[in-house]
Amino acid sequence: MLTEDQIMEALHLVIDPEIGINIVDLGLIYNLDIQNDSIVVTMTLTTPGCPMYSSMAEGVERAIKHIDPNVSSEVNLVWEPRWTPDMMTDYAKEQLGY
Repeated sequence: MLTEDQIMEALHLVIDPEIGINIVDLGLIYNLDIQNDSIVVTMTLTTPGCPMYSSMAEGVERAIKHIDPNVSSEVNLVWEPRWTPDMMTDYAKEQLGY
């Protein structure tokens, strides 16, 4: 079974193509529900209706499959709590000039 640390490390490879920062440092990952061979990633986007959702969701699923091809994954997109720049890590804030 994968650990939360392993999954979060893999998700650092998923880059928001419009911003150029990974989804973990952007603070887009809200929760990981790990159940045996199934993982549900609850996440948000920086703006509702972001056209990059499909590519980021596919990137999340690919990142998880890369570390364990036998695990199924699902992305649960939520809008509450609403994302704000305060959710970014210090690294992301520095990269974006905050």
